[in-house]
Amino acid sequence: QVQLVESGGGSVQPGGSLRLSCAASGSVSRFNALGWYRQAPGKQRELVSFITSIGSTDYADSVKGRFTIARDNAKAYLHMNSLKFEDTGVYYCYYRDLGVDGDDIWGQGTQVTVSS
Repeated sequence: QVQLVESGGGSVQPGGSLRLSCAASGSVSRFNALGWYRQAPGKQRELVSFITSIGSTDYADSVKGRFTIARDNAKAYLHMNSLKFEDTGVYYCYYRDLGVDGDDIWGQGTQVTVSS
């Protein structure tokens, strides 16, 4: 089993920054992805960013140029800069085993609020 521990949510003003962290432990696969989804009120959960164990990254178009994802082994960091009102939501860390039948493992979620 893989366990996720995430932290770093909070409340900031527009233009501010936050850093989210997510640490995976347990039976972590050699080939995996760590990242975050988010869900704003009244909207579907969407992928924000991910990073694989090789270092490949991807970002939602809405956060490109503002967010940066990185990792140190099985711990991932999401640096969120120039935050906007529309970034508000619950951010869920996730882990995926990049095997033939890899499941998503979800963190408990952390609230990010951007308001003036």
